[in-house]
Amino acid sequence: QVQLVESGGGLVQAGGSLRLSCAASGRTFSSYAMGWFRQAPGKGHEFVAAINWSGGNTYYADSVKGRFTISRDNAKNTVYLQMNSLKPEDTAVYYCASAVRYGSNWYKSGGSWGQGTQVTVSS
Repeated sequence: QVQLVESGGGLVQAGGSLRLSCAASGRTFSSYAMGWFRQAPGKGHEFVAAINWSGGNTYYADSVKGRFTISRDNAKNTVYLQMNSLKPEDTAVYYCASAVRYGSNWYKSGGSWGQGTQVTVSS
């Protein structure tokens, strides 16, 4: 089973940028599609972005399209989320997870959520 540790969150002003990282342990990391999800206060987990096993295909929620970029480095067992033009509504705890797509929707596949990393965007 892959263990995941998120980092890179923080406090940033609206319009600013952050880069999140997700370090994975386990030899099968490169076999999985990976995703970023987020949970705002009082809300459920929301899909943000996903990337297939090779990094050749990426998928985004409409709310972040054009502002966020997901990437992965399988040699480093790491997934990234570059977040630009941040908005106060992006404030949430961000989680990475192995991901699976059913139809047009993406979901976390297997295991429990990690500790996440807090992103706070001030207006």
